[in-house]
Amino acid sequence: MSKQLAILLTALAAAPAGAALPRHPDLDLEAANRLAARAIASCRAEGRAIVAAVVDRGGNLVALQRDDGVGPHNTEASRRKAYTALSTRKPTLLLARDAQAVPDTRNLATLPELLLLGGGIPLLVEKQVVGAIGVAGEGGPLNDHACAQRAIGAVPGLDQPTP
Repeated sequence: MSKQLAILLTALAAAPAGAALPRHPDLDLEAANRLAARAIASCRAEGRAIVAAVVDRGGNLVALQRDDGVGPHNTEASRRKAYTALSTRKPTLLLARDAQAVPDTRNLATLPELLLLGGGIPLLVEKQVVGAIGVAGEGGPLNDHACAQRAIGAVPGLDQPTP
């Protein structure tokens, strides 16, 4: 046996046998459905109809709810806003503003899955990203963002986003 292999085996044997993988909070179906339903109810109160999409930490669609009368393009837009917020760990409204203001970040708009348009907000538990919500159809990026932000209060334990 070579000396390097012997050193490697000794180091592996010395590692703690019970070393566990880190644990992370997860976003479950019930919480995702509550977020989407709260977003729809919040927007309805303003006389607007939306689509709300919620993705988990891996970008998988967990919940999608569409109100009556919303244009079909808003379904994909809400999912992409949620995905963008998750992927960049930043509200899409701020990301869009940054992309306009900073020439080096404008190329983000060329990535096929990202949508730099307000309405996507990452979902945090103890500052860890557990998913994201995306809202589309509310009548502009500021309205979509506000509606998504109001929905976050529907799930206790989620960190409240800063305005």
